Amino acid sequence: MARSFSVDDTDLEDAKASKDRDRPSHFLRLPNIQNHSHFLRLPDIQNQSLLSGLAYCIASCSMILVNKFVLSGYGFNAGIFLMLYQNIVSVTIVSTLSLSGVIRTEPLTWRLIKVWLPVNIIFVGMLTTSMFSLKYINVAMLTILKNVANVLTASGETYFFKKQHDSQVWISLMLMIISAVAGGITDLSFHAVGYTWQIINCFLTASYSLTLRHVMDSAKEATRSGNLNELSMVLLNNVLSLPLGIILVLGFNEVEYLLETPLLRMPMFWLVITASGVLGLAISFTSMWFLRQTSATTYSLVGSLNKIPLSIAGILLFKVRTSMENSMSILFGLLAGVFFARAKLRSNSQS
Repeated sequence: MARSFSVDDTDLEDAKASKDRDRPSHFLRLPNIQNHSHFLRLPDIQNQSLLSGLAYCIASCSMILVNKFVLSGYGFNAGIFLMLYQNIVSVTIVSTLSLSGVIRTEPLTWRLIKVWLPVNIIFVGMLTTSMFSLKYINVAMLTILKNVANVLTASGETYFFKKQHDSQVWISLMLMIISAVAGGITDLSFHAVGYTWQIINCFLTASYSLTLRHVMDSAKEATRSGNLNELSMVLLNNVLSLPLGIILVLGFNEVEYLLETPLLRMPMFWLVITASGVLGLAISFTSMWFLRQTSATTYSLVGSLNKIPLSIAGILLFKVRTSMENSMSILFGLLAGVFFARAKLRSNSQS
């Protein structure tokens, strides 16, 4: 799951958006439009914005739906191996692009690895628990429950970093909690194990966000260029996750299942899980492309609005049993997420 940072919570998207906006674009060899401005017309800019936004939405939605299909549709019971394989796909693609000169990544030094390792341990835990919860919880409810991570992150920012949030942010966070509780109570497919894994995932997601902000400056100092772009973080996170993933596969005794399951002898299954790894990486590429065509505000709001079609698709594709009460709770949570994105952006602009 190469997006990594995708974690797809609005608070993380907002932080990533402002970070990517300030980052020089030379690490990704984009065409220099300044020297060809007479060829560039307004419709071209609008088409690029629309195309990049559409690509980002498709990649982020498809990643979750494909993972859900692998874990629930195929009934694959080795979520850690799936994460490990996706990370291998990401490392292979990013390394190939870096060696061919298409993209620029920072070299991995022992100094950088030592600084980044605590973040990576949380990252692996975040992806692992996400796989476990996705197997048992439907996509729509998972999207709502992920909002709890925003509550924990905002609380952590206030407690650890003394960051003040205005009343609209806290109101939207309270609405998220209410929707998550109401959704859980009315969930016809409630699964205690899945909800437990998702609660743990929310704490790990918030910890990843807070730790990342604390470690980022030290990580930049540990690089040769003094900068750490997103693709370097993708490569760093996924490379370091490989030995940890192997240890977890052995620790959770997935090897025995992998030796017995007939799924690994199906070429179509390998095609699907390879596609899931490519989609994870595509989220990072499309998010950077989208950010360069539009504003951080648009990026964050699209990320929140994108959860609405994702939830609907998850219910329809996997034939999820639902009730009017549960559907209203999900809709309430999705709108609370949009309200939170607006409130957070407004708060950041004022500060």
